[in-house]
Amino acid sequence: MTVEILEPRKRPTQERSQKKFDLLLAVSRELLLEVGFESFTCEEVAHRAELPIGTLYQFFANKYVIVCELDRQDAVAVRSELATFAAQIPSLDWLRFLDKVLDHIAALWAADPSRRAVWHAVQSTPATRATAAVTERDLAAAVAGALAPLTPGTPRERRRIMAEVIVHVAYSMLNFSIRDGQEHAEAVIELKRLLAAYLLAAES
Repeated sequence: MTVEILEPRKRPTQERSQKKFDLLLAVSRELLLEVGFESFTCEEVAHRAELPIGTLYQFFANKYVIVCELDRQDAVAVRSELATFAAQIPSLDWLRFLDKVLDHIAALWAADPSRRAVWHAVQSTPATRATAAVTERDLAAAVAGALAPLTPGTPRERRRIMAEVIVHVAYSMLNFSIRDGQEHAEAVIELKRLLAAYLLAAES
């Protein structure tokens, strides 16, 4: 059975609509972090954004679509970090590349705990999980592209699978790194060790 991929009903094409769209997402992120996904409602988002509920529904059918869009938003920031470092290839070897990328991406998680709230929210239903998986695969494609000049001996399909593993493990560990009582820096060090060992084994 095919699971529906959750997308906004429409995306803004004008500046005024874009501002409302961005405001709704910003308020949604704050509310999700404050109350959790179970208590998160579209009505409260619209109320806090001081917009009619109809305006919200023009863009988003329900709260599940909203959290999937927040997940895409988070992935854009990660791709931006990745692109910055990918531009330095081939001057970096892949171990240094991995170390630098993870430091910068981990800083995104430490600075914005809403990322963990979004990640947990998209695990809530088959449709949100399937949508998040598409977002992860898109990000993995960017990782695979960055790995290509660093791992020239690896077949393309093998590199794609490696990139998907890297993204999934990194997301899981980064969300673990900022949970209550966890030492973020230590968790990031363990993530680096885990991924470095994986890449060394995969390349051999």
